Amino acid sequence: MLRLGIIGSGTIVREVLPLLAGCGWRAAAICSTPRSEGLGEALCAQYSMENAFTDLGAMLSAIPLDAVYIGVPNHLHYAVAQQVLEAGIPAIVEKPLASNAQEARALAALAKKKDVPLIEAVSTLYHPNFDKIRQLLPEIGTVRLVSCNFSQYSRRYDAFRLGELPPVFDPDKSGGALMDLNSYHLHYLCGLFGEPAKLAYRANIERGIDTSGVLTLDYGTFQAIAVAAKDCSAPPICLIQGTEGYLLQTSTVNVCGAVTLHRNDGSEQVFFSVPPHRLVPEFHAFAEMLSSETNLGWREALAHSLRVSELLTQARLDAGIRFAADCEAV
Repeated sequence: MLRLGIIGSGTIVREVLPLLAGCGWRAAAICSTPRSEGLGEALCAQYSMENAFTDLGAMLSAIPLDAVYIGVPNHLHYAVAQQVLEAGIPAIVEKPLASNAQEARALAALAKKKDVPLIEAVSTLYHPNFDKIRQLLPEIGTVRLVSCNFSQYSRRYDAFRLGELPPVFDPDKSGGALMDLNSYHLHYLCGLFGEPAKLAYRANIERGIDTSGVLTLDYGTFQAIAVAAKDCSAPPICLIQGTEGYLLQTSTVNVCGAVTLHRNDGSEQVFFSVPPHRLVPEFHAFAEMLSSETNLGWREALAHSLRVSELLTQARLDAGIRFAADCEAV
C-alpha cells in the first residue's frame, strides 16, 4: 500500500480517512493545527497512524511518505502544497488547487521543476459515470445547450447573516460559492468540452463574497450555464441537450450520479455505476498515477486543473470579487 500523509482534520479529511484502505492507501501520519491537536491525535489513534504532528516540516522529514493529501481551507492550499513539493513529495490537493491562477501556475512550475506529481482532488473527473457521459455524447447529436445547478443552503450562511465570518464566506480565505460549488461545474464542462471561447460570472455578493452566482460559457456552437448557491437550495441537475436527444443527471456534479440518455424518438436508457463512496474512484486513480512506471497521468490532469484555475480567476474577477491572495506576491 502507498503511504499517505494527511494535512488537516476537518470534514473532508474525516470523510477521506475511512476510504483509504480500500483504495490502495495507508494513512501513515496526520498534521493538524495546534488548535486541533486533540482531534489530530484522536484521528491518528482511530486509523492506526504512526504519529500525529502539529508541525508540517516535522512530519515531512520524520515519516517516509509516498504522497501527502492536503485537506485544509482554500487560502492555505498554495503555501502547504509548496512546502510538500519542496520536500520532494507528491501533493494531492483538495479542490480548488489554489486561490488564483497565479498561485496555481507557480505550484505547477515547481512540480515540473522537481518532477514531483501535483494532483487536484476533484471527484467528478474520476467517476465512472463521467466517463459514460463522454462515451454517450455522440448519441445526442450536436450539443446546443448545457445547464447545471448545484445549490445547497449552507448552515454557515445563517452565521454569516448574523455577522460571523466562516471561512467559506470569507474573501480573505478564498471562499464563496464559485470556489466551493461552481468549481465542480467548470471541471465538468471543461472535462467534457474543453475551454470555452467566452466566460462571464454574475453573482449575488454580500460583504465582498459571492453567496450564489451564475456562470455563462460560450462555446461558439453552443451555450452553457452553471448555477451554484450557498444561500438557497434547488434540485441538482446536469442537462446536456443535443439535436438528437439529451443526457440528464439529477445529482450534484460532485456525486456524478445516474445518466439518462433520452433520444428524440422517445426511447430512454439509464446508466449508473455505483462506487462505494463518491471519493473512492479518485483515490484509486491517484494510486494508479503514482504507481505507474511512466507516472505521466498527473501531468495531463494538472494541465486540466490549470485551465480551470485560470477560468475560476477570470470569472471571479469579472464579478468584482477580490481575495487577499490576489494582492500577495508569489
